[in-house]
Amino acid sequence: MTKTTFYYALLLALCQASVSSAWVTVANNNVNLSYNKQAQSSETKLYAQDRRHFVTSSLSIIGSCALTGTTLLTPLPSHAATSPQQQKDKDNIVKGYNRLQYLLDNWVDKTTVCKIGQETTFGDKCERTPVVVMEYLGFKSTSDPLFKADTAMLRLKDLVPSDREVDFYDAVDAFAQNAEEASSMAFVSSWGEANPGGGKDRVALFIERAKNNVIASRDALKTIIDILDLKA
Repeated sequence: MTKTTFYYALLLALCQASVSSAWVTVANNNVNLSYNKQAQSSETKLYAQDRRHFVTSSLSIIGSCALTGTTLLTPLPSHAATSPQQQKDKDNIVKGYNRLQYLLDNWVDKTTVCKIGQETTFGDKCERTPVVVMEYLGFKSTSDPLFKADTAMLRLKDLVPSDREVDFYDAVDAFAQNAEEASSMAFVSSWGEANPGGGKDRVALFIERAKNNVIASRDALKTIIDILDLKA
């Protein structure tokens, strides 16, 4: 039984008790009337007044119960009011999601840097670089939409429908874990060629691992967006 159902049942019980009490009052007056024949005429008028009062009171009680019951059964808004900070957090989540999608759509181009007029250490003009991955995940600048994104998400917990709370917290954890792993893979790959046994193939391997984490991070953000009913 939900809280609303419980309170509504309690309200109906109280209303029923109020109406029953009014009936008892009228019934008692009717009984007293039968024991006082000398005052029957005046008591009859009083009884009639009691009946009219009962009907009026009953209608008033029933009307109040119906109004209160309607109020209790009216669905509450699915989300609480949004504060300015929460609105900013929601906007940043959407921006961060769109940026990650753009990064994935242009993965090779965004993770490749070509130097004009000079060659790299190994004689190539273009090489893969992981730095952009950390930038898009908010690890390079405090102004990035996803800077401390998990903290921003938790500030929105009061806006989460009760039946999606588990999904919400799972998505927050998934984002934080995969974003951290993607950043770590990107950082390690930046030193791939300098390490013993390293090379371009090693760098590419770490960058692709980072890509998998970026995909998981994007998917977690999409879950958050769906739960909060945001427009991406």
